[in-house]
Amino acid sequence: MMNCEQATRLMSDGCERDLSLRERASIKIHTLMCDGCSNFNAQIHDISQIARRYAKERDGQEDQANTGPKGDGTPD
Repeated sequence: MMNCEQATRLMSDGCERDLSLRERASIKIHTLMCDGCSNFNAQIHDISQIARRYAKERDGQEDQANTGPKGDGTPD
């Protein structure tokens, strides 16, 4: 059974890569027994989604700024 440090490290890794079935199962078992890690998992998932959404919106705004008023790809 993994400890909290191992569990939170895997949870963090899971925001950047796909975890194996074994890794996901280990986290699931651990979080069923550990409220602190369960809360951490929910929070890191939310933070990751918010960061991705922010980056996507920011990229869209930069694309619009580079287009210019003519819409022909040239800046103002």
